[in-house]
Amino acid sequence: MKTIDELLAEGVAGKRVFVRADLNVPLDGTAITDDGRIRAVLPTVKALAQAGARVVVASHLGRPKGAPDPAFSLAPAAARLGELLGADVAFASDTVGESAKSTVAGLADGRVAVIENLRFNAGETSKDDAERGAFADQLATLADVYVGDGFGAVHRKHASVVDLPARLPHAAGYLIANEVAVLKKLTEDVKRPYVVALGGAKVSDKLAVIDQLLGKADRILIGGGMAYTFLKAKGYEIGKSLLQEDQIPAVLEYVERAEKTGVELVLPVDVLVGPEFPDLKTKAPANPTAVAADAVPADGMGLDIGPESRKLYASKITDAATVFWNGPMGVFEHPDFAEGTKAVAQALLDSPAFTVVGGGDSAAAVRLLGFDENAFGHISTGGGASLEYLEGKTLPGLAALED
Repeated sequence: MKTIDELLAEGVAGKRVFVRADLNVPLDGTAITDDGRIRAVLPTVKALAQAGARVVVASHLGRPKGAPDPAFSLAPAAARLGELLGADVAFASDTVGESAKSTVAGLADGRVAVIENLRFNAGETSKDDAERGAFADQLATLADVYVGDGFGAVHRKHASVVDLPARLPHAAGYLIANEVAVLKKLTEDVKRPYVVALGGAKVSDKLAVIDQLLGKADRILIGGGMAYTFLKAKGYEIGKSLLQEDQIPAVLEYVERAEKTGVELVLPVDVLVGPEFPDLKTKAPANPTAVAADAVPADGMGLDIGPESRKLYASKITDAATVFWNGPMGVFEHPDFAEGTKAVAQALLDSPAFTVVGGGDSAAAVRLLGFDENAFGHISTGGGASLEYLEGKTLPGLAALED
């Protein structure tokens, strides 16, 4: 995989460099609520601009249905990128139309432009190779060189991720190179004890990575909504808590495998219960109650790990040498159910281990709850991509960057 440093050494002055970034930031209307993914691509964009390249930044945002949708415009992200760069960033109001062509044609050396949401064109996400290829052909007319730096999208077989680098000289940006280097530390010659903390809503989203980690991790801590399927599998009453009943057989199999292989599988010993899912807009007090994990009332809903579980999970992280955390322990967006996620984040900070926060909601929680991002070993920008890498899958966007 060619690095951006090699590309820069060859010289990019005057060249149009297409940077496939991940600017898929959360929006409240047009206000960005977390700009972490924009800041993550800054080193690559700055290096190219300072070397005199004409930088064309492209990304997806949300899930528009292959047509323009103002709710998913990249205009706010382009404006924020300009603020962070301290320079004007041009914005094209389409992907490969007249605005994109004229905007790119008007770029001077060392300047930056952002084109509109790639998913406004159906060819970006099409499962038809010819349709994706046709869109990639159009994108290729905007650039001389391709730099892949959108790690959050490398597990997708999309035109800008897979087909476009096949049409242009290509290299990996700093973000992707760093993400891959970190993930190798979690899969090759891992320092032990190796502890994994998994949370999030659906156990089905994490079964494949649990399958792989049962042969690699020393401890796996389970929290979030997915924990209640594990608790139900043990025969516990979970009330109205989130349950994927069809996943119970797989969960039971993994519990048995953990016992046989000596992997410590840690489940909550108590949980915070509320009468219903909390109001995340008003943040109205939910008045939760802590109950034992096997005593959730029939009319109650488990929404966070309890105080004893927080202590337990922290103790399981303290002596680790490597920690990977993906998924919150509860509904962290509401202050009444944020303490479990806070406890895990703090335990990572208190541990001397090499700590990796696996993107997605975990990364958002770190920022929302006021933690210093730089205090963690690494915060990934791609939760889904990180998990698929750990599952042992070939990521199409990484394969496309290989020479």
